Amino acid sequence: MPGTNIDYSTIFNKTLPPPSNKWQSHPKYNFIGGHSDPNLVPMDSFIESAANVFTGDPRNIAMYNFEGGPQGILSLRNFLVGKLAAERGIDVSAEDILITSGSGQAIELINEVLLETGDTVIVESFTFSGALSYLRQRGVNFIGVDTDDHGIRMDHLKGILEGLKLEGIRPKYIYTIPTLQNPTGSVMSMERRYQLLNLSEEYDVPIFEDECYADLIFEGEYEKAIRALDDSNRVLHIGSFSKSLGPGLRLGYVVASWDVMSRLLSRKTDAGTGVIDQMIVGDYFSKHYDEHIHDMRSALKRKCDVLSAALREHFGPLVDFEEPRGGMYLWVKLPPETDSRAYVQNALDEGIAYNPGPDWSANPDAAANYIRLCFALPSESEIREGIEKLAKVFKL
Repeated sequence: MPGTNIDYSTIFNKTLPPPSNKWQSHPKYNFIGGHSDPNLVPMDSFIESAANVFTGDPRNIAMYNFEGGPQGILSLRNFLVGKLAAERGIDVSAEDILITSGSGQAIELINEVLLETGDTVIVESFTFSGALSYLRQRGVNFIGVDTDDHGIRMDHLKGILEGLKLEGIRPKYIYTIPTLQNPTGSVMSMERRYQLLNLSEEYDVPIFEDECYADLIFEGEYEKAIRALDDSNRVLHIGSFSKSLGPGLRLGYVVASWDVMSRLLSRKTDAGTGVIDQMIVGDYFSKHYDEHIHDMRSALKRKCDVLSAALREHFGPLVDFEEPRGGMYLWVKLPPETDSRAYVQNALDEGIAYNPGPDWSANPDAAANYIRLCFALPSESEIREGIEKLAKVFKL
């Protein structure tokens, strides 16, 4: 006997965001998100590492969190201890690290333990679209602080903090991407890193440091992570393996002291991040990290140069952008009267996908004439062809 279909719309959570569209396919000229170069995925070495994992102790598969407990596989956390010390100047133990299912989960876990509806946080004026989306979904107020080529403008940040203090509002954190900022590609100067810590102490506001792209500096010395300069437990630090290997491997991490870590663990209710992924990455990076990162940085630098040249050739002086010190994206400024949102569908009709600027801005209208172009996935020839076609879409 046929029944009547239930209308789920009558019982959906009233705070849900708009429904998603059905996924169709990847466009030919894909400049969105944080995809990696498939030619840099080390398949032979991955197969070797996978074989090493699957000839190991079967309890790693048969049991939840066997080898390292809920914080993640100990060998991978130990690798991070050495990597963070060598590259970011961060002195921690494996007990200070939580492996997560991508950096997105890391952000959401921190939000889960710190934020309530109606809270206030401070973000960079242009920032990671996912972080903004998470905040909107939680009903959290966010205030954008101005930035320049050297990171957050501390004079503007101090003004915001002072104004909030007068209103009796204590922000829950200051969210920053200080190294290869997403989307601008800027790197915060050492002077400003110290100034940020001083303001954090003066106004008693934690710093949420997101360094998901810090592995991808093309060349030269790193500025130390803000966490490395912190001697009073003011900085929550996150990073990712997804950008240095590929987003198909959903692995990120949080660095935090036990008072915060214990709360994060109480909210990480997924029975543990995938053990096989952790073990394969740990085995691979313990043997090939330096070589792999060198190859990835070199390839991304070439593609960045190709994209920059294509923009100059086909858009000319009508666009403005800074060539970054690393990463996998350019933040491109179009003429003031251009609204990048208006051209998204026309671009898709030509097989081109880009990120419109407003999605990456605390004030969407302030970024209407910006686009974010990720250059890691397309080949060099696809970058050239795609930008030539995109210029015709914008008719510039």
